[in-house]
Amino acid sequence: MIHCYKLGGLNIVLDIFSGSVHVVDEVAYDIIERYEQYERDEISEYILTKYADRADVTAADLADCFEDIEELKAQGKLFTPDTFAPMAGALKQKTSGVVKALCLHVAHTCNLNCAYCFASQGKYQGDRALMSLEVGKRALDFLVEHSEGRRNLEVDFFGGEPLMNFQMVKDLVAYARSIEGAAGKNFRFTLTTNGVLIDQDVIDFANKEMSNVVLSLDGRKEIHDRYRVDYNGKGSWEKIVPKFQDLVQQRGGKNYYMRGTFTHANPDFVKDIEEMLSLGFNELSMEPVVCAPDDPSALTEQDLPIVLEQYEKLAELMAQKRKAGKPFTFYHYMIDLKGGPCIYKRVSGCGSGTEYMAVTPWGDLYPCHQFVGDEAFQLGDIWQGVTNTAKQEEFAACNVYSREECNDCWAKLYCSGGCAANAYHATGSVTGVYEYGCKLFRKRMECAIMLEAAKALEE
Repeated sequence: MIHCYKLGGLNIVLDIFSGSVHVVDEVAYDIIERYEQYERDEISEYILTKYADRADVTAADLADCFEDIEELKAQGKLFTPDTFAPMAGALKQKTSGVVKALCLHVAHTCNLNCAYCFASQGKYQGDRALMSLEVGKRALDFLVEHSEGRRNLEVDFFGGEPLMNFQMVKDLVAYARSIEGAAGKNFRFTLTTNGVLIDQDVIDFANKEMSNVVLSLDGRKEIHDRYRVDYNGKGSWEKIVPKFQDLVQQRGGKNYYMRGTFTHANPDFVKDIEEMLSLGFNELSMEPVVCAPDDPSALTEQDLPIVLEQYEKLAELMAQKRKAGKPFTFYHYMIDLKGGPCIYKRVSGCGSGTEYMAVTPWGDLYPCHQFVGDEAFQLGDIWQGVTNTAKQEEFAACNVYSREECNDCWAKLYCSGGCAANAYHATGSVTGVYEYGCKLFRKRMECAIMLEAAKALEE
């Protein structure tokens, strides 16, 4: 399977199953695009007719091009067959039950009242609560006990707003550090915060212990303050931006993400990216809103062409900034064309429900934070472990080859089948396909690959 597209002035050919990326001229592009559908003579006739006014396109030139294509096929870099389908299920089963990461919901409460919040303002359809030290320590013990031979373990402090239980965050990090040596483990921590409670104590602790900090900012003040308000309806932009700037500056401008959400109110989200850049932030992410289709903030079909165009404009902006010596990172455009994720990751996806789980303040286990509060998805708890094995098996069966709709999709080994939560909320099944999200993902991948290809050519 191949995917051919034109973007950023480049003619790009992707060989899906080898991962090879080819930047070619117009003639080679046209030949490769037709190579498997037409006979060689038919292709040659088409090319010679199309480029009849070009003296450099001759029958001899086409013969050389066909020879190059055959050589790439022989090297396994073009028209490579799919050898991964037979092993897809076995790959995921190998690590099923080996937990490598937990999302600790240390606070099911929040000091903001964001209208589009998928977690119902931090309550997750339930009661407000804070995680106790007993539950938190047991969760870390559970992670160690179920991680088998994995050395590096990941813990994300999440909410609600985790800084509303900040002392617990500090206590749990201290506990993890006290046990990791004897257990032969290394904990890596992440903190996700809306920023309201950031102070110097938080900054000092985060810069010492957090491998990454995720900061919620939706860009332009008028956009951010439209949804991200306190319980008096007042926007939070002016309160949090200076705190974010302090944290990022003291962090050396590294190992953080400004994490924004774009909605029906701002499908033109590149303006929000530009606002973040003007504020001094250069590690950025803008995510499409997750909400019910009838929610006023939900992206619509009318928004889709605007969003797709924005992804291309964002790629142009990134290329311009890189050439000007002022590069910035966009999370969804991070891709490694030389190494990249291993085939297990490409086939199996994020590992929700098997390698990765969310823990509520009460110690209940869910496949990920987006399923918390839906009792049908409770897997068990941190004392008994996974008892709802049937539900875990559903997630263990999730891979890119378990979704029939993905069979002919060129992007399947980049998205690994997509987000199980988005699939469930869109279709009622974790093995369904959220088609709107697929369209966004494919455009992001085209832009990301184009940027890397252009960078390689410049270098």
